[in-house]
Amino acid sequence: MKLLTATPERQGEQDGDFCFATEGELVLLGFVCAADEADPDGGCGCGRAFSGMSSLRATTTALVRDLDLSIDEVRLAVEGYYAAAGMGPDVIGAAEFADVVSATVDDMADISRSLPAGAVVGRRLDNLIWRSEPSEVGQL
Repeated sequence: MKLLTATPERQGEQDGDFCFATEGELVLLGFVCAADEADPDGGCGCGRAFSGMSSLRATTTALVRDLDLSIDEVRLAVEGYYAAAGMGPDVIGAAEFADVVSATVDDMADISRSLPAGAVVGRRLDNLIWRSEPSEVGQL
């Protein structure tokens, strides 16, 4: 299954780049604060970053990898991420938790399905931007 993972590749090409996530960990498009909703280049950085699902740290670049993971394993990782981030079923309720997890897993699969393995992408709010063009994928 193709999924976004943290990478230091292509870091430094844009002002405000950072990679605090663990290289190779699964990432997702996390929540964006009010300040960065108005300006993704704002001081927080969440409007241009992916959230590392294991480290709970962020990166502005993600690499599409074709991983040997089932949808159930991805769901388990998402559940663990939200629980560790303080949004477990004991906090937001079991039904809401199940809905958030399902929506996140669906989003992760939808996003990566359209991207070639090996591509490096960045984020601008809800949009992905190419950091390596598809023609460069074979050169990585």
